[in-house]
Amino acid sequence: MSYIPQDATLQLLGRQNSTSIYQLRSDGLVNQYFVVSGEGTRHLMASPEVVGYESYLAMKPATTAALQYFSDNGLCCDVDILTILRGGLNYPLEDCCYKAGIRVPNMNFISCERIIENGVITGLDIKYEKLHIAKDITLMIGDIIASGDTLRLCLSQVVDRFRRRGGSLKRIIFFTVGGSKAIPLMERFTAEIRQYFPEFEGFRCVFYEGIFTVYEDKGVTGINIPDIDFGWRGGILAPEFRHYVLSFLEDALFEKCIIYDGGARRYEIPAHYAEVMEYWEALLAKAPQIDFPAFIAEKIGYSRPITYDAWRALNGYSELDVRKLYDLEQHYLDILSTRTLQEICERRIREIRADLGKYVQ
Repeated sequence: MSYIPQDATLQLLGRQNSTSIYQLRSDGLVNQYFVVSGEGTRHLMASPEVVGYESYLAMKPATTAALQYFSDNGLCCDVDILTILRGGLNYPLEDCCYKAGIRVPNMNFISCERIIENGVITGLDIKYEKLHIAKDITLMIGDIIASGDTLRLCLSQVVDRFRRRGGSLKRIIFFTVGGSKAIPLMERFTAEIRQYFPEFEGFRCVFYEGIFTVYEDKGVTGINIPDIDFGWRGGILAPEFRHYVLSFLEDALFEKCIIYDGGARRYEIPAHYAEVMEYWEALLAKAPQIDFPAFIAEKIGYSRPITYDAWRALNGYSELDVRKLYDLEQHYLDILSTRTLQEICERRIREIRADLGKYVQ
């Protein structure tokens, strides 16, 4: 299910150092939602082979470009960074603020740990916090948003602490590899926060490469994880990201998720490797029974045939000239019809073993 308004479209605001910056336009949205697309984040989110410090570096150019745009347009000045441990450590916010000339007076931290019972995640728990409470604070946060549970719990606690200790929030700037659930969550939070801090301006949320959706079930293959794995269907992607996948990493369309576990690929590479290989080996085993055309439609986000105008409206491109991208995508789908899922799986398994197998003892 997509939580993006039906009338939503992307509007190109401009480019900063080869990073494209879009804003989501829709009547009735209280907050501002942006999509940035850069070479590094395109590669990161299309390829699970990007791991370790390289995954951190991949996010710096697009993050810096967005912050520079905010600074140049009077949308950002001093910020206090709030890091949600551990996923937030993947986001290079402090480095990028320095590059964009944005002052960071304070660093704040809050933990959000999974409660696991008998191998099942039963909830979340906050065990640590370090918050600097003051008036009219602009908080900057970076984290993955899938179900939104982590953000909901952490922000509720932060707002409560500011309210009880005499502080106040002016705005929240959020960077995310994220899904569409972020939109209704932030819209609701803005209304709630204004009950305590009437001058709260709202969220400026920056999505890397697109506003994705999460699987509601196990998908066509029966392998995907509901409320965790991201996909294209019902989302709005940066045109540059679609073009990158279709032109340079065409097998990336069939990855389990556009990000896998960001924490594991940054800090626990063998665990990330195991997750990626588990997916592709399971997909290979099931390949003979999988309806490949249905799998393609699930991944690309629609069934063919589809006209240019319908495709453009479906993907939120009504304000963009993307005819060449449409033609490229239809050509790509024509080529896919001549291939088999088995050959795609076998190729990816060879590539992943060659690139990531060195991290496994």
